[in-house]
Amino acid sequence: MTVDFARLDDLIPNRALYYGGEWHAPLGGGMTETIDPSTGKILGHVPLAMQADAEAAIAAACEGFKVWRRVAPIERAKVLREIARIIRDNIDDLALIDAMDGGNPITKVRADVLQGAARFDYFAGLITEMKGDSIPGRDGTLTFTQREPLGVVARIVAYNHPFMFSSSRMAAPLAAGNACIIKPPEQAPLSGLKLAELVGHLLPAGAFSLLTGGREVGEALATHDDVAMIGLVGSVPTGKAVMRAASGNLKHVLLELGGKNALVAFPDADPDAVADAMIDGMNFTWCGQSCGSTSRAFLHRDIHDDVLAKVVDKIGKVRPGLPTDPATSMGALINRAQYDRVMDFIAGAKAEGARLLVGGKHPKAAELADGCFIEPTVFADVTPAMRIAREEIFGPVLSVLKWDDEDAVLTEVNALDFGLTCAIWTNDLAKAHRMAASVEAGYVWINEVSKHFAGAPFGGYKLSGVGREECLGELMEFTQEKTIHVNFSGHR
Repeated sequence: MTVDFARLDDLIPNRALYYGGEWHAPLGGGMTETIDPSTGKILGHVPLAMQADAEAAIAAACEGFKVWRRVAPIERAKVLREIARIIRDNIDDLALIDAMDGGNPITKVRADVLQGAARFDYFAGLITEMKGDSIPGRDGTLTFTQREPLGVVARIVAYNHPFMFSSSRMAAPLAAGNACIIKPPEQAPLSGLKLAELVGHLLPAGAFSLLTGGREVGEALATHDDVAMIGLVGSVPTGKAVMRAASGNLKHVLLELGGKNALVAFPDADPDAVADAMIDGMNFTWCGQSCGSTSRAFLHRDIHDDVLAKVVDKIGKVRPGLPTDPATSMGALINRAQYDRVMDFIAGAKAEGARLLVGGKHPKAAELADGCFIEPTVFADVTPAMRIAREEIFGPVLSVLKWDDEDAVLTEVNALDFGLTCAIWTNDLAKAHRMAASVEAGYVWINEVSKHFAGAPFGGYKLSGVGREECLGELMEFTQEKTIHVNFSGHR
């Protein structure tokens, strides 16, 4: 598919920072390149926001909050639904931008755009559920609670789903009546700029801001006393840094972090279904760049060889290609640094004795030569001590481990400091529930993998995060509870 790169300038006319209801040049004048990871071509320049820009945006957000919090909940819901409509109406442009800037297949990115719109509709419908409680007391008194917004909320999002994260992570804070500042991923910021262009005018000036940039602006948002809450979708080291920074004024945090997730297949599971699940669960279509990827597959000895043969056969259908081509089923890694990191993991796995079943190389197609492409990669004979079995790679590398003792495999599954997702495959109801109750993970699938469901809380145990998203609980995270006691009896 031929792409007109010049059209991107027409799609994104505002290469500036958005706050206070207006576009602003970065106060320090800094700009940075954004690059198409599938071709290496420069897609243009975006502002590099720094501390002074963050302070200006936060000041504007404080003023916007004063207005937005007073908007009646039902009216806020109308605005959120209008945002959802506009996103859907612009799906073609938004998907093209994200495919070029983020490297993911355009057909899958279209689903991301729809997911972003759906999140606005979802939280619009929950606005009236921000209810308090009444507490029984003596005659002539009333004690009750009410939910109030926190104030200015900042959310820093990851590059693997640039538009979906930038859009969906502002829905709950806005629904609750907060002002929201979004920092889109430094590696793929363009769809965030388009989002601000499309929907910024629907909100009071300052109620929504978007700051492109890197570490400095993120630190400024996390440390500023006027930011009441900071949310992050990112790595564990970044999550720790954000939590440390947030401690200065004890601001609330919501962290969706990394995972080294397990898929556990029992001997009674259908080998064909397990093979499909291993490929789907690894999220090869996103180059494995997914915190929820089941990148450790534990196969029982009885079905191990059969499943692996089917994986090798089926994985050939997952072929890297240019992200803008609708026929592409697997895109490019986000940048050269991540490409080199993944290739280092692959080389290390070979050196440690893992057996390469398939992949592990740059694809041969000429049109992919300059891009950050790696074939879908599967290693067998992996042991728990190997680096590829312990560290989050965030690339298209699946590790397969063999097991024959349920207690031992449970110990191995829970041995890591991660605890985001787990997939269990068995037709034995008792085994399924026993394992689901015992694994240390926040989101568990049984005979399913990778799917999210509206209203089902998503989040991790241990180092995989703090808090839950995609549910009523996420909305409540952006509120604080106030107790009010009234004495109307005339007596004390």
